[in-house]
Amino acid sequence: MEPVIKINSGASKWDIRQQVWDYIEENNLANFPRPVHNRIPNFKAANQACNRLADLQVFKSSQTVKINPDKPQQQARFVTLEAQKTLLVPTPRLRTGLFNKITPPQGASKEQLRVCSSSQGVKDFSVPVDLNAKVKVDLLVIGSVAVSEKGFRIGKGEGYADLEHGMMVSMGAVNESTVVVTVVHDCQIVDIPEELIGSHDLTVDYILTPTRVIKTNCPLPKPQGIIWTKLEKIPILKTLRDLEEQAGKDVTLGGEDERGKGKSGRNMREKGPEEGGSEVPSQRKLPLSVTTVYLGGIPAGLRVSELKTALREREVAPLRLTWQGAQHRAFLDYSDPQAADQALESLQGLSLNGHSLQAELARSQPGGKRSGQPSRRSRPSTAIKSKTAPPGTKDDTTENTEQ
Repeated sequence: MEPVIKINSGASKWDIRQQVWDYIEENNLANFPRPVHNRIPNFKAANQACNRLADLQVFKSSQTVKINPDKPQQQARFVTLEAQKTLLVPTPRLRTGLFNKITPPQGASKEQLRVCSSSQGVKDFSVPVDLNAKVKVDLLVIGSVAVSEKGFRIGKGEGYADLEHGMMVSMGAVNESTVVVTVVHDCQIVDIPEELIGSHDLTVDYILTPTRVIKTNCPLPKPQGIIWTKLEKIPILKTLRDLEEQAGKDVTLGGEDERGKGKSGRNMREKGPEEGGSEVPSQRKLPLSVTTVYLGGIPAGLRVSELKTALREREVAPLRLTWQGAQHRAFLDYSDPQAADQALESLQGLSLNGHSLQAELARSQPGGKRSGQPSRRSRPSTAIKSKTAPPGTKDDTTENTEQ
């Protein structure tokens, strides 16, 4: 079946996400919460797609199933509980641990199981699973923003599904043969170039939609553990890293990726900050002279993490990002004018949450340069409240966020 959404040549992961989110919104294919941008879409007929899980032989033979906590997978959680299987659900954003075990009341009715499978039920009827616990997960069910028939998957850009899988590998809960299923709308199946799939990206074995079941026979191996250079500051991962270190495993930041090269022969070395990969540590000092790019038109409600993801996708991660979301703008510091020019070129046409962003050199640097730290000047309160303030110097209200 031909994909409904045609992906443009040279599109990045972020471009693909935007195309899928825009298509779902424009065609009214989602239920609450809306808009679907920066979410795993809660698409219409999600229940119908989830019900197909019960028909998979791998599900029938599974004892323990891990399913993500998003709304479109709620019916999959219910199907799992109804089949009297052990249900594990990841802790949202890994705030307090890896996952929780859902424990319905003894002799729970179908209605009670539906409550347990809801987001509130996941909170009320669960117990945390310790990182040291001996757990074997037979099947993983995850959400996606886009997926290809070859099993290449794109999430919403925060990397939690990939990290969860890496953590489970480290715990011994899953291995290379553990089956991964994703549940999506038919329109979310698109052609994803293999070169966009990195060493840390989790691929899928089955795709469930409201109309069909697809076995992908994915040619790429799954990640073999946590790639520490990809980690954000998630507290639970510090604990797991300590456990791996105690076990004699190499958890040194940086270095070569253990997966090496995929079948395409592409080099999967982890990217450094200059290449748009890992974020620069906050203790890193800026060079004496930097070039600053102004980014305006940032929509209300956008999170700084979402902007960082878009910058990484376009491989223009700055040395430092100064976030002024309340003023609908941000400032990006680059090491030299050439890096800034490259960023400006890559940022042209950037759209987030349906809003086009404006990128240009900040006016506070004649000739496109500034030395040392930025000169700051106060702005009248009326200027701060403006939806998109003109490019200029950073004022005293700046919230600094180091990349």
